[in-house]
Amino acid sequence: MKTILCYGDSNTWGHDPRTGGRYDHKTRWPMVLKQLLNQGAPEDDPAYWIVEEGLGGRTVSRDDPVEGGRNGLEQLLPILNSHRPIDMVVFMLGTNDLKPRFNPTAWDIARSAQRMAEIIRDSRTGPGGESPKVLMICPPPTARSSALGHIFGDSNRLSAELSQWYGPMAGECGALFLDAGKIIVSSEADGIHLDPEDHRKLAAAVADLVSKNL
Repeated sequence: MKTILCYGDSNTWGHDPRTGGRYDHKTRWPMVLKQLLNQGAPEDDPAYWIVEEGLGGRTVSRDDPVEGGRNGLEQLLPILNSHRPIDMVVFMLGTNDLKPRFNPTAWDIARSAQRMAEIIRDSRTGPGGESPKVLMICPPPTARSSALGHIFGDSNRLSAELSQWYGPMAGECGALFLDAGKIIVSSEADGIHLDPEDHRKLAAAVADLVSKNL
């Protein structure tokens, strides 16, 4: 059985943009990924084990003075060691780094994501003390909505710039790359989170990459 760690923010956790609650196990993209990868495998002996590690408000690397306890880089190594051996880490982070209180640039966010990929690669938390494979996902651009405008401001332009940096930086550190913005869109309900159909689309794209590279 191969272990895949899905590391992310509220979109990995499964935030429902219309109710504010959490999607069920059949809807969240990591759980849809588990179902797709284990098609044809015995229920009591799946080929893949999926670890959900989503946290609302998690940033790539920034200490949030408002929410606190959301720095993804600081939390990473304990989580990796908690779940080892890990065959692949799939992470999608960067949306929360767009918040105006961080005064970010797209390059800064992407470089932080690259640093995360490097830490995973060097963690030796894979089977036999080897490095886990890394899939770095650039989150989709935010959509225009007033629902969370008081938190994210006008982040549309900046969010659309992320992919031009994420891709090359993933290549530089040997990580697999997926541009989620070419597959899914942020919900019009709040401009940040994903609707159920986009959870399914994202899971399918990740499953394709996993099956080809793991």
